Amino acid sequence: MGNYDNSITVAVPADRLFDYLADVENLPSYLPRLTSVEPEGGDRVTVTAHIDPPGEPEQDVTSEAWVHVLEDGKSLEWGAPGPDDYHGRLHVAAGDEAGSSRLTVELHTDNVEGEHVSRGLEEALHGIKRAAERSAR
Repeated sequence: MGNYDNSITVAVPADRLFDYLADVENLPSYLPRLTSVEPEGGDRVTVTAHIDPPGEPEQDVTSEAWVHVLEDGKSLEWGAPGPDDYHGRLHVAAGDEAGSSRLTVELHTDNVEGEHVSRGLEEALHGIKRAAERSAR
């Protein structure tokens, strides 16, 4: 079981970054393995990802998930059912420099491949940074 967290500075104002992240249809633009997201109403979404699990062939998997948008705290919470108890939270705050944000992501999973999870979290943060900064131009 593991808890992971990491942060990154994004050159986009906090309100704008949060609005971008709160739109679940933007997920595939910054999570490269995610190929589609379909809002199902309320906080439910159906996601499809292209994965390459160790010792297995590459494959597309579709799953139900949930996303809670917490406007007041500029936070998002998400999770997906399954054996790994996968869920997390991200928080957007004003950055130290004008027009920037500090994005923090916390993740919990029972998946024991800690290094793999840490790399994926870092990849996601950098993907968010690239996509959000590009969309803000």
